[in-house]
Amino acid sequence: MKKLLIILIAFFAMFTSFAQKSKGNKPTSKSTTTIQSNYSCPMHRDVVSNEPGKCNKCNMDLTLSKKEQMKKDVVKDYRCPMHNEVVNDMAGTCSKCGTALVVVDRKGSKQGHTTYVCSMHPEVTADKSGKCPKCGMEMTKAKS
Repeated sequence: MKKLLIILIAFFAMFTSFAQKSKGNKPTSKSTTTIQSNYSCPMHRDVVSNEPGKCNKCNMDLTLSKKEQMKKDVVKDYRCPMHNEVVNDMAGTCSKCGTALVVVDRKGSKQGHTTYVCSMHPEVTADKSGKCPKCGMEMTKAKS
């Protein structure tokens, strides 16, 4: 019985040691890093950058690559109707007031949604017509 127990413990130890990842077999890829350029000059395709800016040859604005522009067009933004600075890429609630976030396309217009704004306090917005909480004036439809 002791021999059987010792053999089982030995097999268990052997299998657990072989199941571990070996640290010495990892290939190092530090020398083959690729730089992804998202912005390029429309006139000089050799001028590329990871950040928006100006072309150093003709001083034109760098534009997004077609791939990045397509990503930007597909992804939706969700904004709080009361706090325009609260933006998220997923549906949820506003971190400031708890209101449900509304879908906004990349051009800035809310899809199927009307926003009302106070003419005296442009930072005050609402999704329904009513009175401004700061001054009591009637809120008007925002220009899209």
